[in-house]
Amino acid sequence: MSDWKKTCEAEWSLHGAPMPDSRDWRAVYEARPLGRNLLRNPAPYGLSKDVPPPEPDLPEEPVRGPPQTLPDGDFSGWTTSVEVLPYDTSGIPEGVMICALPQLSWFTMEQVVDLKAEGLWDELLDEYQPEIAVQDWYEESQLHQSIYQLHVKLLAADKSTVIAQHSATPTEELGQYSHTWKEVSHVFSGYGPGVRYVHFQHRLKNSFLNGFYLTRFTGSSVTVRAVRTGS
Repeated sequence: MSDWKKTCEAEWSLHGAPMPDSRDWRAVYEARPLGRNLLRNPAPYGLSKDVPPPEPDLPEEPVRGPPQTLPDGDFSGWTTSVEVLPYDTSGIPEGVMICALPQLSWFTMEQVVDLKAEGLWDELLDEYQPEIAVQDWYEESQLHQSIYQLHVKLLAADKSTVIAQHSATPTEELGQYSHTWKEVSHVFSGYGPGVRYVHFQHRLKNSFLNGFYLTRFTGSSVTVRAVRTGS
């Protein structure tokens, strides 16, 4: 066994894991695929979950022009899209004059993590099946009852076959306002052979009414843990 292979085995506690000699274990070690966040740009707003999110800025006068739907920020590493929602008039009694309604929109961000490109190898993913943990933090607000969605899929080599998936669609308690970060997390285990990619997608709701009010996030992560979960 090479020294680099021994180093990987010892540092990541991979005793009993398949570690073929054909691998370049120095390259694997330098890639550090286990235990680090595999998502790029996990905090585009420059915020930390350890500090409360900033209070929204209230404009001194109404913002003129078309409604804003795209938040400001450096979203490099993410594929983004905006879905503008129709105005919701369901709770307004008939005959009531409407001066203005909030324009709600979903801001979607997604990434696809190539597990092999990050340094993992077929035998580890197929036989050892280490835990794949996802985590995200979004800010509690009273924009709407539903302001956040998370959808994560473990994909095969063809990027279309879904081997395992998890979704979270929490509901906000509008009567209680704490304006804190809320954690959403999941651990994939025993998912079976064939996983090569992780598709991470979250959606956050924004609102425009005399100003732009967004739902921020921070600390998004996809981490492969050196813990065996396969049968």
